[in-house]
Amino acid sequence: MIADNLHAVRARITQACTQAGRPVDAVQLLAVSKTFGPDAVQQAFDAGQRAFGENYIQEAVEKIAALTALPIEWHCIGPIQSNKTRLVAEHFQWAHTVDRLKIAQRLSEQRPAHLPPLQVCVQVNVDGGPTKSGVLPDEALALARAVAQLPRLQLRGLMCIPEPAIDFVAACAVFKRARGLFDALNAEGLGLDTLSMGMSADLDAAVASGSTQVRVGSAIFGARSYPAAT
Repeated sequence: MIADNLHAVRARITQACTQAGRPVDAVQLLAVSKTFGPDAVQQAFDAGQRAFGENYIQEAVEKIAALTALPIEWHCIGPIQSNKTRLVAEHFQWAHTVDRLKIAQRLSEQRPAHLPPLQVCVQVNVDGGPTKSGVLPDEALALARAVAQLPRLQLRGLMCIPEPAIDFVAACAVFKRARGLFDALNAEGLGLDTLSMGMSADLDAAVASGSTQVRVGSAIFGARSYPAAT
């Protein structure tokens, strides 16, 4: 089932790229495997998936250990608290949810010297949702510049999780704000290449608006039950 779902999601991304006039390889699929065990990740890996996103850090670290033999690229896409930065710095290749300088500094200090730099995205609260994490758009440039100066980190781009939109047009309007901010930061010389936005319900609008990386969980792994965050 997971292999079939992956095929369907990839076909959907290809169609969205074609409709947007973008190359079919312009968007990376990040399989969000939170709450699913190593067996599910193994099935997706066997179907050709290599990049996986995890929200719950402690759960992810255990999963990473169980699958250490596989050449998986692990992305932390959940909130990062100060007491979890070391786990992220030591076990993940990417961190998408840097929304304040303190967290970036801790990741930089705790990234082991023998590992490549941690690839980092600044999370932006692009639509001002009151319950959403992320730096406000008018503060993104200052944070991005500060993060870019830290050792052991490589700033790659922006990540956003906007509130659900009522339709495709409304979703595009929000995602285009994120793309505009992405372009503005690049105009300031930051050299970003990653715009992480779009999930199972709205990836088509995200791709149409310029996303380079979509985070898809339920459309690949099925419905999930949520544990308490750890």
